[in-house]
Amino acid sequence: MKNPTVVGFPLRGEWYAPNTPGSKIPSHGTNRLGSRYAYDFIQVDWNRKGYPAYQAGLLEYLLRGVSLARYYCWGQEVYAPCDGVVVEARDGYPERPRTNLLGDLANAYQNARHFDPDKDDVQAVAGNFVIIQCAEGGYAALVHLQTGSVQVAAGQSVTKGERIGRVGHSGNSFAPHLHFQLMDRCDLASARGLPCAFERYEVFRDGNWVTVRDGVPTKRDRIRFLPSNSPGDR
Repeated sequence: MKNPTVVGFPLRGEWYAPNTPGSKIPSHGTNRLGSRYAYDFIQVDWNRKGYPAYQAGLLEYLLRGVSLARYYCWGQEVYAPCDGVVVEARDGYPERPRTNLLGDLANAYQNARHFDPDKDDVQAVAGNFVIIQCAEGGYAALVHLQTGSVQVAAGQSVTKGERIGRVGHSGNSFAPHLHFQLMDRCDLASARGLPCAFERYEVFRDGNWVTVRDGVPTKRDRIRFLPSNSPGDR
């Protein structure tokens, strides 16, 4: 990625990015909906085989599904990645109470195939979301938030590190996660993705946490963010 815009990391604690422009572009296999350089973040159990994102066995996930409360990242707080102004904040889109592999695949396929940006509500894909016009440039979108968790409203000024919602499973989501992207405009339906990097986070390498600055995580990285002493990170 050339000349990425540098923003703050929107989460706290340890995370894994299964979809990231650090590993492939387009990161989600498409340029639609501003997602060319988008990230997905989940939490996993690094001590279990396969690094599952839920407190259940694989067979239970495949056959019965797993309730949202048993996912490590569901309900984790999401933070503004930049100083800026909220241009859109949507809440109230329901989450499916359990994940189910076949059901979630069918839902994703249906939405991807039939979504028409000219007439369909973008919440069918994005679920609950917040879009911030960043002072650094571009529009940051934080997507698939937990129902009822959005804490900001359109027109509100926010500071980097301010809590804006919680990780959820709303919209076109296979499992609870945060979808994050930077765009050239505020309209998800017509936006083009912009490259972005994170100003500071840590990567676990050879048994130690190593600080990375202005970096782009890959899908091989175990990453974490610990807040600094700046007011916005408290």
